[in-house]
Amino acid sequence: MFDAIDRVFSYIKDKDIAFIDLKFTDLFGGWHHITLPAPRFDQQTVEEGIGFDASSMAGFKALEAGDMVLIPDIRTGFLDPFFNYPTLSFICNIAEADSRKRFGRDPRFIAQQSEDYLRSTGIATESKWGPEFEYYIFDKIDFRNDPYYTYFKIDSEEAEWANYQGEGNRSGYQIAHHKGYHAIPPFDVLNDIRTETVRVLESCGVPVKYHHHEVGSSGQVEIEVVLDTLTRMGDVTMLTKYIAKNVARKFGKSATFMPKPLYHEAGTGMHFHQHLFKNSQPLFYDKSGYGGLSQLALSYTAGILKHAPALTGFTNPSTNSFRRLVPGFEAPVSLFFSLANRSSAVRIPKYTTNPMEKRIEFRPPDATCNPYIAMSAMLLAGIDGIQNKLDIRQEGFGPFDVNLFAEENGHVREKIASIPTSLENALDCLDRDNDFLTRHAIFPSDLISTWIQEKMKMDFLEDRNRPTPYEFLLYYGV
Repeated sequence: MFDAIDRVFSYIKDKDIAFIDLKFTDLFGGWHHITLPAPRFDQQTVEEGIGFDASSMAGFKALEAGDMVLIPDIRTGFLDPFFNYPTLSFICNIAEADSRKRFGRDPRFIAQQSEDYLRSTGIATESKWGPEFEYYIFDKIDFRNDPYYTYFKIDSEEAEWANYQGEGNRSGYQIAHHKGYHAIPPFDVLNDIRTETVRVLESCGVPVKYHHHEVGSSGQVEIEVVLDTLTRMGDVTMLTKYIAKNVARKFGKSATFMPKPLYHEAGTGMHFHQHLFKNSQPLFYDKSGYGGLSQLALSYTAGILKHAPALTGFTNPSTNSFRRLVPGFEAPVSLFFSLANRSSAVRIPKYTTNPMEKRIEFRPPDATCNPYIAMSAMLLAGIDGIQNKLDIRQEGFGPFDVNLFAEENGHVREKIASIPTSLENALDCLDRDNDFLTRHAIFPSDLISTWIQEKMKMDFLEDRNRPTPYEFLLYYGV
């Protein structure tokens, strides 16, 4: 929005901006903010930042050395639509309080370093990324986790159960199970919410390709945005989740990017489209290559697939992730690539015939990831594949142009490796395979060890140690 600081101050004056909101991302992908009156926002703030306590953010700093500063990136400015008073928001970089040196665990810094490293290799001058934003919109959500009382309850007027549950929706226009893909009103009751979400996104500088209802019959939707550079798309991901949740709330509903909120219903992923360019020329296109991909693109893809088990520690860092990624169902768990095959971990979109649009799509990730870190890890895995001239066919990654879920293709399934089946397994793979991330000092080695320790403690062990209602059904009477 802004390319010079004087334009920022002119905008604040002309638009009568009352407050400045500074947003930043923690290590695990949460968004936070601090707000200051507009008169307190000056040249010194832009250059030296605003202090905050980083020890309160898991994985950032120890209590005795918690002081850090937020330095606004003025290029990210947007008029925040969810405050009562005119508020200009900026996404911030994180720096040390004394030296103003960039903080090695700042997710945005990792993303920016990854982009710098790509340029330094001479392979490409930029990468472009396009996550698909799938999520559910529910009417109501209620949950409780006491030692003696555990439950969750979801209401959705689109769902089959809404026709007979209490005083629910009796219109008769419920969407049949797994039949929500591109549903149309009156079955699709969420069109206006998606349209408003897109309107707000575009007003905040995020160009959108389209929106539609997804497969999930209980309120699953999708918004696709125009591809952009890695750090910018990290910003866009944080902004999209923020806007989607707040727009849903304005409509009296609740949006969630949780990978598997409902049993026996479609899970929610965040597929990452990606490709490389050199001086604006596409590097992934070769008319004669399989699926129109160049040899460089195939080596990049081989790097993604080779390191995919480790990547899941960053791209799918929740216990709930693996309730979506279940082998034997229509989930992208199989480590192969193919043209238009949605059962593969890497898909080549068949509709991308233009050289400028030729790309791959890595399908296992979900929105519990930190987008800056997840994309950086994928990029470094792809670069590793290029630098080591990996041959995707010799590595055993396909292509396989068959439906792996068909009974007659069982012999093909047996040849193909899968991604990890649990968060514990994914973190173990990340622990064993991370040299491609750390060798260029882009990912600090202590970041990876901290990530694994915190995820094991906060996610895996806390989930493992809790009995579930289904276990009572199985074992209460033993």
